[in-house]
Parts: sequence; structure tokens; C-alpha cells
Amino acid sequence: MNRRNLLLLKILLFLFALNSLSLLLYFTSNSRTLTPTQTQTHHFFSLSRLPLTDQNRLLPHRYLKPWPILPSYLPWSQTTQVPFRSCEAYFGNGFTTVVDLLKPKKDLSSNRMGWFRCWFSDTLRSSVCEGGGLRMYPEKIKMSRGGEVLEEVIGRGEKEELPEYEDGAFEIDGGDGVDGGGGQNLVTQELLDRYVPKGQIDQHTMRELIGSIRIVPSAEFQCNEWIEEPTLLVTRFEYANLFHTFTDWYSAYVASRVIGLPNRPHLVFVDGHCMTSLEETWKALFSSLRYAKNFSGPVCFRHAILSPLGYETPLFKGLSETINCRGASAPDLWQHPDDRKTARMSEFGEMIKASFGFPVHRHRFEKPTLAHNVLFVRREDYLAHPRHRGKVESRLSNEQEVFDALQNWASNHKECKINLVNGLFAHMSMKEQVRAIQDASVIIGAHGAGLTHMVSAMPKTVILEIISSQYRRPHFALIAQWKGLEYHAINLDGSFASPPVVVDRLNGIIRSLGC
Repeated sequence: MNRRNLLLLKILLFLFALNSLSLLLYFTSNSRTLTPTQTQTHHFFSLSRLPLTDQNRLLPHRYLKPWPILPSYLPWSQTTQVPFRSCEAYFGNGFTTVVDLLKPKKDLSSNRMGWFRCWFSDTLRSSVCEGGGLRMYPEKIKMSRGGEVLEEVIGRGEKEELPEYEDGAFEIDGGDGVDGGGGQNLVTQELLDRYVPKGQIDQHTMRELIGSIRIVPSAEFQCNEWIEEPTLLVTRFEYANLFHTFTDWYSAYVASRVIGLPNRPHLVFVDGHCMTSLEETWKALFSSLRYAKNFSGPVCFRHAILSPLGYETPLFKGLSETINCRGASAPDLWQHPDDRKTARMSEFGEMIKASFGFPVHRHRFEKPTLAHNVLFVRREDYLAHPRHRGKVESRLSNEQEVFDALQNWASNHKECKINLVNGLFAHMSMKEQVRAIQDASVIIGAHGAGLTHMVSAMPKTVILEIISSQYRRPHFALIAQWKGLEYHAINLDGSFASPPVVVDRLNGIIRSLGC
């Protein structure tokens, strides 16, 4: 063997020895003796897996979507230092008061795995609640099945679609030291009034759900199905209206972040509403979607989360109380914290876009400066829900005339190319609607729920709202303010808009964009 071959053999032997040593170190470090704390944690999770019986079947873990990387994301860390009625207290993690209604059992000799706590916000006067070892009896919830095709349930009353809970509709595993025969209440009326106050809400379904929970002994805790992954339990009001559904989306997103979930949770609708096109966004935002009444027999949740009602979000509360916040970029707030500024609206808009697969790292300067999309959000007749007549109330009586005038102006604009987009949202998928919003330099439309989509607009998008005398409401001026968008309004004496006036206002906006 010549010297060159001998050298190569030595190198190979050295590399083999080095690789063997690396493997030895790896397996040694990952098979170390557990500390007492680690042993207790490992034992807790072992106890939380109930044995399989003929009545209990454990489903395999289902895929959970990861959280996307969002440019406007700021940490949702738990801290008691969030100032009362600050922007973070309204739009972010102001849920700083922890209330343990049933503490996790630390005694390793106990079989109890049930626990329940709430995170209360003094600013919003509402709670995000979560619990483990929670069982739901669908047959003890009085409501329609839910998830039907709209045309099959025409005329069904809203009361039939909202849940009424019998005692024990939800139960929680209390271990061996709890008396049987129906169990005991999880929470007192006093605690409900303090941490899940009813406020001005006639039917506070989250409060009623928590009030129905009974603590039962482990021997009585049998399940037809186990949901292993974190699951949001949501009850929707005004579920076919885009603005109100945005409040539900935002509440569910905030709850997931407040709890600190590592992935996007599953979703269960605890209501009996029929299907709508808005479910497309629910399914995009979260990992899966089911209706409570679609389960057969008792179903148990390893980790259930209850998000506040949409009426308890800043999007809705801002209509009746002053929320003095303005939108700002996350990098600016990271370097210069300001209690009167927020990036949470932009963060949530990016969450929606990312959930539909749209890029969220685009910037306005990437768009051609000599071409702009002007999106005209239209109001159309469509069948929204079982009690709807299919007719949308007009808030701009000459909408078509205004659109035609804008189309003529756009086609004759010389300084730059103007693409007037006909925003017929009632005939577009939710993904197509979001795409139209993110591609728009200017969004124009009469006061209506479709304008709520501006949450997903680009940072430099300009809003022009046409407001009739009957609908002088601040919904969209506020959203634009909280997101940091430039906002203009044309206030009408009635519902008729002068086309030349609209064209002139829009022309001024386009000039400000460099055209």
C-alpha cells in the first residue's frame, strides 16, 4: 500500500471514530436522568391519557397548522404591567388577572386531570378561559344541528340556532374525591358576575356555558371521543355579517395568542347556524372546523379554550366608548413603545392574508408607481341567512351611476394607469375578496360590512367611505385609525351621491399618490 492510500485510510478511520463519538454523546445527553420536576411533568402527562375501553376510543393526533411569520407580530407575553385602557390592553394581551377555578392536581397519586382557569381583562371586562379534562354532551345542548345548506333551513328562527345549556352539558374530571350523582358546580354566580360579566349582552352564551359545567368523579368520566389537541369553542352571533364575524375572528385569534398556543387550534362551533361563505376564512385561520351537534355522544377535550364574544372585542366596544389608539408599525413600537399606538390590527390582517397563502412581506414601494387599483366595494342583493329576504338595504341609491362615472374617469386618466375593480363581494370567494383588498391602492364604497376587509389592506392604502345621512356610524373610520390608514369620508344629505363630487375626491387622492 503506497503512502497516499495509507493517508486516505487514516483519514477515513478518523472520520468514522469522530462520527461514532458524536453519536455516543448525542444518545447519552438525551437519555439523562430526569430531574424531580421533569419526572412530575412526565407523570402528569402519562396520567392524562385515559385507558382505552369499549366506551373510550382515543383518536390519533390530527395535524395542527403552524403560526405564520408575520411582519407586524409583537410578543403576547403574560405580564401584569399592561396599563389599564392602553392600546395593548384593548387590542393585545390585557388579560392579566389569572383566576384558577379548578387548579391542576399536583398530587401524583391522584387520577384527576381536570383543570380550569380564566384570564380576565379589566379593560375589556371579559375573560379568555381554558380547561382540560372537559367533556361536552351535545344532547344536553338545545339548538339546531348546524352546518346545513342555507336553502334547507329557510325560515328557521334565530333562537333555535343559539345554544341553551342543561346542567351538565359540560363536565370536568374532578378526580376520586368528588361525590357522584350530578357533581358540583365549577363556578359560583358571584365569580361569574365578576369575571364573565353579562354587561349589556342579552344572551351571554360563554357565561352560560361556564355556568353549566359540573365537576364529576373520574369513575363517571367516560367519553366516546377524545380531542387531544387544543380546541377553541366558539358561539357566533350575527354570523352572516362580515363586520360581526370579524369580531369573532379577532376574538378567537386573541384567545389563541393569550393562552400561548404553539400552533393554530381546532375549532368547534357551539351553535346551530347553517353554513355561510364566511366559513372559508374560519377554515383558513384555524386547523379544522366542526359543529358541536355533529359529534355523536360525549366528546372530551384535553385542552379547550373559550374566547370572548365578538361583542366584547375592541372592534365592537369602540362604537360606544372612546378607544384612543392609532395604528403604527411593529418595528417602531418595538423601538419606541407607546401606550396610545398599536400594531395588532395590522398583525391580524397579515394573519388573514397568510392563512390564504398570500405573501405578507410585500411593501407598497414594490407596486408600480404609475398604476393603481381602485377597489369599489359594492352592495349587492344576496341571501345571507334563513331569516333574510335576499334584499340588501341601499345606502347609496345611485351606486351604479357613481360606478359608471368612476369607470369613465379611470379610462380617461392620463397621468397613470387606473384599474377600477368592481368589488362584487357577494359573488366572490373570501380568498378573492382578500386578494382584491391587498392589491388596492384605494378602497372606496358606501358604508357597509364589506369595508371591514380594510383590516387586510396594505399600510399605504387610502380609504374613501361614502356615508348616507342614515348611517353615520364610526365603524370604518375607527378601523382605519387603529390600523394607521389614511381615511376620507363623503357625508351625504340623503343617500344620493353626486358623481362629480366623488370623482373629484378620488382624483385628489390619486394625485397624492403621485399620479
